[in-house]
Amino acid sequence: MQLAEIAEKQNIPPKFLTVMLSSMRRAGVVESLRGRDGGYWLAREPDQISYGDIVRLTRGSLGLLPCAARLAYRKCENCITEEQCRLRNAMLMVRDETARILDNLTLADRVPLDEPAGVQPEIIPEPAGAQD
Repeated sequence: MQLAEIAEKQNIPPKFLTVMLSSMRRAGVVESLRGRDGGYWLAREPDQISYGDIVRLTRGSLGLLPCAARLAYRKCENCITEEQCRLRNAMLMVRDETARILDNLTLADRVPLDEPAGVQPEIIPEPAGAQD
C-alpha cells in the first residue's frame, strides 16, 4: 500500500508517517519498495507484531518518566534519590502493566474503537488559579 493511501485512510500526516514507517522498516516490521508501483507491507504476520513493538518503535519507551524507562533510562534532574522516590516506583508499575497489556495485543487482534465496557473518561477540573 502506498504511503499517501495509508496516510489518508488512517488520517496520519504524511511526513510523520514517513518517519514512522522508516523506523518500522529498519526494525523489520514492514518492508517497502520504491517507485510508482511501490509501497509498504507487513514483513511479518499480523499476529507476530505486538502493539508494544509499535509503541516502542514510534515513541521510544513505555515509561512515562525518563527514570522509569527500560531502554531510554535517564536519571531525573532535581529529584530525590531513586530509592526514596515513590513516584518512580509507581511509574515502574505503570510501565510494567502497560507492557504486559501492549505486548499481549497484536495487530491481528480486533481492538474496538469505542471505549471498553464500563470505562468512562474522567474529566478532572483544573484547580482554582491554575495557569498554563
